[in-house]
Amino acid sequence: MSTWPVVIVTGANAGVGFGVCRRLLFQLCLANPPDSQPQSWANHSDDGLGSVDALRADGLTLIMACRSTQRAETARKELYQELDAHIARLRTRADYDGHADVFRRNLKIEVERLDLAELSSVFTFAAQISDRYSYISHLVCNAGVASFHHIDWPACLKQVATNFLSAITGPEFYVQSVGEVSVDGLGWIWQSNLFGHYVLFRALEPLLKNSAYSADSRIIWSSSLEASPKFYQNEDWQLVKTEHSYESVKYEIDLLGTILDHRALADTSSAKRVRHFVSHPGVCSTKISNNLVPYGGILDNLKILLFYFGRMLGSRHHSIFPDNAAIAITHLILVSLSFVTFAASPKKKTATNGSVDGNGHVSHLDPQTPVRFGAETDRWGHAEVGLTPVKGWKENEVQGELLLERCDALYREFSAKRKTSGIDS
Repeated sequence: MSTWPVVIVTGANAGVGFGVCRRLLFQLCLANPPDSQPQSWANHSDDGLGSVDALRADGLTLIMACRSTQRAETARKELYQELDAHIARLRTRADYDGHADVFRRNLKIEVERLDLAELSSVFTFAAQISDRYSYISHLVCNAGVASFHHIDWPACLKQVATNFLSAITGPEFYVQSVGEVSVDGLGWIWQSNLFGHYVLFRALEPLLKNSAYSADSRIIWSSSLEASPKFYQNEDWQLVKTEHSYESVKYEIDLLGTILDHRALADTSSAKRVRHFVSHPGVCSTKISNNLVPYGGILDNLKILLFYFGRMLGSRHHSIFPDNAAIAITHLILVSLSFVTFAASPKKKTATNGSVDGNGHVSHLDPQTPVRFGAETDRWGHAEVGLTPVKGWKENEVQGELLLERCDALYREFSAKRKTSGIDS
């Protein structure tokens, strides 16, 4: 490929977002990145739905889109330092081919401010990126927030006692704040996790469609194992009234990302597509749960020990650390699209092509059910990419279509207001 990828990662300065950046850089130091290889569940497609070649790059522009540019600058410095140390180790290998040094010379890591909870920030970010770049190859919608307030300890002890793996994989005892609204008058959780990213996608769509980067562009939406239709109510689609805004917004992401990719595949007007994939990081220890368990404290250390115990009991979902949690996203960035299945159609039942429930049991996936691509590990922490179904797809596909219509109408409304105010002309 004559052009190098331009990758945007939101929320890139910490947690899974930083893990994605770090893992991606380490992978691209190799001429044949391991994360670009097909997974055991992959079936090669000859139907023209994807590029034949996996991503190989002698250079990269990585854009770290973060609320705090100060923290992002610190993270960028750390990325360069860790990458240089990694390349130094590669040089000591007898089979070193020099590719990492070429990649390092052609690497640019940029920091840009982006606050998804302020649509003015999203539009400004998109305008600045559009002024500086002619195309975007990948958009990783990773940033997110949660309104976790405290732990309902009686409910916690009950779930731990009755179903331990479920308790440490899909906890049902987090008490969340209700009624939070953004400065734009929208549901804060909804905007920060979903709608801000949707506006970003739409505002950057011309760059994503630009054939200067010939391969299909990719947008990766970050969901969660906790995503569930159980709490979602269509009339509260901005999630202002629900007591389970986090589980609900992640389920909305499942629906929205799936429907957007359906539409991309159905669009035959152009040889270049903008593909959409839904990913999740497994169960990873990050600062998103600070209000529940202070990061780095005694309870946080106990939580991590419980995660290890769950992994040893057979759970494949406990990635625990950001580098492992990032594997599904880096795989979706790097792998040939001809090896990316939209709906599960495994040739045989294995641990990575079935869904793993809270008890660690593998169940076969319905070939007609859309999937999320998730970070998994074996008992010893070796990371792989697994598939989990979009829950309740058949029952809620229509609601997903309605949600997309609402998002599109809101995007047009805010975009028109911006133009009317003379900010964009």
